[in-house]
This record gives sequence, structure tokens and C-alpha cells, in this order.
Amino acid sequence: MAHHRLVLRMGQVVGSDIVAEHRKGRLSQEDWAEMVRRCQGCEWACACKDWLQNTDSAPDAPESCPNRERFAALRSQQRRDCQ
Repeated sequence: MAHHRLVLRMGQVVGSDIVAEHRKGRLSQEDWAEMVRRCQGCEWACACKDWLQNTDSAPDAPESCPNRERFAALRSQQRRDCQ
């Protein structure tokens, strides 16, 4: 559960609404699970928790985040939806 929460929180910080994308069908259960698996394998996960506690918003996930590109793609899609 810890990595699930980290993925959700990272999405909030970088402006990627993971739950909304899943509900819209643009993020499958398998894709979401893969994001959590990548987080579980990340060597920076412990520091990530501290970073997230001290960060309200950020333009991108940290470079060390294995889901950085996925968060950026989801955020980009959400921004296109708002236009």
C-alpha cells in the first residue's frame, strides 16, 4: 500500500490525476499496477516520501522517478482535455 500511496501523491504533486485517468479509461488497472511496481523497485522511494511531504506542487516528478514520463503524459492529456 505504501507505494500505491506514493504514486497517488506524486500524481497530485505534479498535476496528474491518476484516479480520474483510470475512471476515463486512459489508465488501465494493469498500467496503474505497473506504475506501482516501478515505484516498488525504485531505489529513491524512501527519499521520495520525504520529498512528497515537503512539496505541494512541482512541474515534473524528480528525474529519479521511474514513472516520470508516465506522469508527464497523463498531465499533458489532462491539460488537453481542459482546452
